[in-house]
Amino acid sequence: MIDIDREHADFRRKKATWQMYRDLYAGGEQFKLRAGAYLLPRQKEPLDVYSERLSRVFYQNYVGSIIDWYASTLFRRALSLQLEGGTVRERAFLSEFADDCDRRGTTLGNFFRRCLIDALVTGQSHILVDFPRADRLPANRAEEDASGLSRAYLLRYSAEDLINWSCDEQGEYEWIVLRQSSQKQLRVDSPELVEETRWQYYDREQFRVYRRLSYGEKSGAIELIAQGPHALMAARRIPMITLRVSDGLWLMNKAAHLQLEHFNKSNALGWAITMGLFAMPVIYSDREWNQIVGESYYVQLGPQDRFGWAEPDGKVYQIAAANLETLKEEIYRVSYLSQASGEMIGGHAQSAASKQLDFTITEEVLRAYGSAVKECAARVMNAVTTARKDNVAVSIAGLDEVDITDFGTELGDAKSLMQMGIESPTLKRQVLQGLALKYLSDARQDVKDQIAREINEQFSVKLSN
Repeated sequence: MIDIDREHADFRRKKATWQMYRDLYAGGEQFKLRAGAYLLPRQKEPLDVYSERLSRVFYQNYVGSIIDWYASTLFRRALSLQLEGGTVRERAFLSEFADDCDRRGTTLGNFFRRCLIDALVTGQSHILVDFPRADRLPANRAEEDASGLSRAYLLRYSAEDLINWSCDEQGEYEWIVLRQSSQKQLRVDSPELVEETRWQYYDREQFRVYRRLSYGEKSGAIELIAQGPHALMAARRIPMITLRVSDGLWLMNKAAHLQLEHFNKSNALGWAITMGLFAMPVIYSDREWNQIVGESYYVQLGPQDRFGWAEPDGKVYQIAAANLETLKEEIYRVSYLSQASGEMIGGHAQSAASKQLDFTITEEVLRAYGSAVKECAARVMNAVTTARKDNVAVSIAGLDEVDITDFGTELGDAKSLMQMGIESPTLKRQVLQGLALKYLSDARQDVKDQIAREINEQFSVKLSN
């Protein structure tokens, strides 16, 4: 029997890094509560001074905003499904699924936006295809649909949830173990909390669910609470699909250490400026000095004594401020957004051609993200239709037009294309469908399906005439 709580070597190596990346992305209170892990103490710095610096810590979160910008820009026009074939009932389910893919009212586009953010932070995000579990097997498909057992839904798991796995030579999962922990209050009238840890084991045919309850420092035994065949048993596939980005497109991994360096130097500069506001008195005297100096005291000097104040001349502040701007620009540069840092390059504003080149690079990166998400979404939908034994051909639309322009520009390009005199009904149909789906990207999936069918029917009538 497999050791259910055993962790994969790769998981053990990366889990501390993942925690740091989560903190850098979230910022705010989450980062401040763990700032002691990231604020470096000076050599031989007194503990009380470090504690005061820690209490004043602040974090300028550039990389979190960059990741959110990529996710929101890529999904500016929502991901949608294009359905062909199958029965009316099957197409109706997939339209409903696109509008609520997790039984919590989340659209398919919003679900994959969250998955992409996870992938940009930790390099990967896991999607499990699941179905409601029943006490008894339905007699036929009609009974299965009526009882809701065929209502597929998606569950999102983070990189930290997949603790152990094995892959075959093609890179497909042979088995996986997912672990999640949560705290629950047993009774309304009692403040006692119990920590519940669940493990989900999947192989190519079966699933098993284990649970352990912990009360304070006392932990119960791990017990098996559910098992049986999973939805993709007939296809001998694990019902989990992983969205991964390459190392070059893993934004947090590229920018994290720059962000930490910026964090430490910005806090050091902030502390130095604060201390500079409280100038240090300096006494020039040959006599032994034993007087107390403070706001409520006076200083008695001899005829040859002099009194002054020590304060920085500001040169080191200028150097530090310039270095912070350089770090900021580098964070944006490694994230393929150098045009968004808002700074001058070499003391001169960027030319229009240079800005256009930078935007071109950003658009290519967005297209790479769009391709990764569409490929993952296609695999997810294939798993759903395979598990349900539907005969609908599903293709993923959207995410491939990521030009950072407005809809008017795209509409003008489409008009120019249509006026070229190319006698291709298929081309005209695809152009009209593409424009309609982009303009109505926030519409319900069933509305998009109806519009696509009406455009197809219109061209079919023209061809028949």
